[in-house]
Amino acid sequence: MKKGDANDPKGLIYESYQIDGITKSECRTIFLDWALSLALDANTGQNIRQMLLKYGADAPAHPMTEVMEEGLKGMAAPQRRGGWKSRTRN
Repeated sequence: MKKGDANDPKGLIYESYQIDGITKSECRTIFLDWALSLALDANTGQNIRQMLLKYGADAPAHPMTEVMEEGLKGMAAPQRRGGWKSRTRN
């Protein structure tokens, strides 16, 4: 498999699936680094779906698969507006 592509520029997701005994916590850290390495205009949800198709289908019990699935669910959840933007102004 090729390391690094448009969906995984640094090959971080690929590498996470190669590490024996990797923990979910370590996968979360790698996932965050991966997300931060994407272009600002990238469709993150689509990229996650592509990575799940590419790697997750063959490793459904892998912690990175679980982390990416949680990432997709988190994106689908309604976003809460809080702080000063939600306060009424007089």
